[in-house]
Amino acid sequence: MTEPEGDYTEGGVPTFDYVRDKIEHRSAVADGMTELSGDTASVDEQIAERHRAAKDKLAEIRRSLRDERPTGD
Repeated sequence: MTEPEGDYTEGGVPTFDYVRDKIEHRSAVADGMTELSGDTASVDEQIAERHRAAKDKLAEIRRSLRDERPTGD
């Protein structure tokens, strides 16, 4: 008996190769999602740090401008 081409046998049972490929695909997708979710958190932290640094720099510039204003002598 020869196995028919495709993903299922004549009896409607999935082939071993089909099942293995499906499991490997799901595993690869899960690994990729895990990797991406880790990178996203890191990017979010970097963005938050840049916002904090920009806010601090703006406050520093505003303080320096207040100190340089004429006192009205």
